[in-house]
Amino acid sequence: MPALHALANPARFLSIAKPLTPWLVGLGVALIAVGCWAGLTRTPPDYLQGETVRILYIHVPAAWLGMGGWTGIAVSSIAFLVWRHPLAHVAARSIAVPGAVFAAICLVTGSIWGRPTWGTWWQWDGRLTSMLLLFFVYLGYIALARADADRGGDGRVPALFGIAGSVLLPIIRYSVVWWNTLHQGPSIGLTKSTIDGSILWPLPFMIAGFSCLLGGIVLMRMRTLLAVTKAEARMRRMARS
Repeated sequence: MPALHALANPARFLSIAKPLTPWLVGLGVALIAVGCWAGLTRTPPDYLQGETVRILYIHVPAAWLGMGGWTGIAVSSIAFLVWRHPLAHVAARSIAVPGAVFAAICLVTGSIWGRPTWGTWWQWDGRLTSMLLLFFVYLGYIALARADADRGGDGRVPALFGIAGSVLLPIIRYSVVWWNTLHQGPSIGLTKSTIDGSILWPLPFMIAGFSCLLGGIVLMRMRTLLAVTKAEARMRRMARS
């Protein structure tokens, strides 16, 4: 535990985050470029869905990172409440906006994909509805964290909300198993996939690329929030002197 507290030290974090951020962003952009090139030019159309299957290269990473972002918020919130890590609340706030963006991308691409596949832009399907709820929960967390910061709160209320919101994650994950809906069942597992390998192989590039990009964005936002906090503390000291 002392080692974790040492890593959570803002000065030590900044010394690592500053050089790491451009590497993550650059690697993410490069992997996404490779994945897009491969997915658009080196894979065949699906025998049923045709060219629309290529939406999966955006939709699947966005869905995973939308859920992964809230997982990061929940873990950071637990660390903040239990161990009072100084950077945990900053990390949770930094994840919220990009996580919400990925959830929104998931919903938009899912609707675009659903139009030719299901014949409708939207269906109150278990997976789609639970993902929409997660997007609204993201917005609620962003508003709550901002209001808490504006009134000088200690961050406990947003942290509790971050933990409570994680109840949606297993619902999203298993919605296609629990309910008979339009959305297809689980297609990609740890050991096997129902998607043919000739179509699937660019997907890891896209997932890795978007993950690196998300990591770089979160680090940038954390550095920004720390800089704002430092500037506000300096202004308060100057006002008192």
